[in-house]
Amino acid sequence: MSSVLYEHPLNERIRNYLKLEQLYSQAKDCLQCDINLSHQIFFSSFFAILDTLERNDIRGELIKDLEKLEQNLVIWSRAPNIDNSILEDNLKQSVSLLCQLKNPTPQWAQLKEDKFLSTLKQRYAMQGGSCSFDLPQLTLWLNRPHADIEKDIHHWLSLLAQIFSSLALILKFIRQRTNFEDVQCQSGFYQDNGEGILLLRIKVAKGANYYPTVSGNKFRYSIRFMLPCNETGRKYFDQQVLFQLARC
Repeated sequence: MSSVLYEHPLNERIRNYLKLEQLYSQAKDCLQCDINLSHQIFFSSFFAILDTLERNDIRGELIKDLEKLEQNLVIWSRAPNIDNSILEDNLKQSVSLLCQLKNPTPQWAQLKEDKFLSTLKQRYAMQGGSCSFDLPQLTLWLNRPHADIEKDIHHWLSLLAQIFSSLALILKFIRQRTNFEDVQCQSGFYQDNGEGILLLRIKVAKGANYYPTVSGNKFRYSIRFMLPCNETGRKYFDQQVLFQLARC
């Protein structure tokens, strides 16, 4: 049966990781579309990435997580029946990314020196600030040859590659920490111990008219299923629910 996947972080670090992953995916997807139609999404996502990187020590957190991952990979290599070729590939990747991230000057810092991006970023921070009469240089850029526009976008995204390759590797191993289990809850409510859990992954049957909301932290969490409501926005779903849950 097909399902809808919901993910919820249980600490601020994973929250930032998921936020960046989604923003980066949105920015990259714009390359598959007409940039004249998708440039608002691209630059909004791109500048949100830069703001998140500037306001949080994402690089430091990634370095810590990669160091832990490297240690775990070495330990797992001693286990019987392990696929050493896959493990070795992941180990090489984690070591390479660590060396890149530990460079005192991160690659993405170059983006802050780009005058074109800096001007756009200031206007995008204002409501409606990206209109053509406020940013004629953006209109000029959008009317350049398509190959030149793609070259610029690929260059900007390439300066973020170290961050997002590290992010993808770490999130891959977090998501693989455990398998999905069938869970049944009464009155649309479920709660459990959150110790050691970084991320909750919830699968709900596609076509179900309810969705999960999560509250919690590293000690305890609860899942409440809700229904859309035209009058109040949402309301409790108070019936039995069968869903799948992975406690990563």
